[in-house]
Amino acid sequence: MSIQYTDANARMSQVTVHNGTVYLAGQVAKDSSADMRGQTEQILEQIDRLLAEAGTSKENLLSAQIWVTSMAEFDQMNAAWDAWVVPGRPPVRAAVEANLAKPEWKVEIMIIAALPEG
Repeated sequence: MSIQYTDANARMSQVTVHNGTVYLAGQVAKDSSADMRGQTEQILEQIDRLLAEAGTSKENLLSAQIWVTSMAEFDQMNAAWDAWVVPGRPPVRAAVEANLAKPEWKVEIMIIAALPEG
């Protein structure tokens, strides 16, 4: 059984790959001065990069967990998400309102994806 850990520090890894499945840590925006849509767009770019580094893409999403700090801004996150997700291939998804680790973060997204067969 092989498990790969990528971009790891003493506390956590950004990516773990096991048995054909890619697990991403919760991603937050690098520029936290952006609004919720802007932060979501940044996060989705990071997710694209991490998935590519792991050998997969958003076409192989299985699951997404999304935390937002305000449901009043939920539509902003959904607008960025809807523009990003592959039509006809949306993952299962849960989204909840929560306090995040830093008050300037408005959204955090955690992804699970499959590696392509072959």
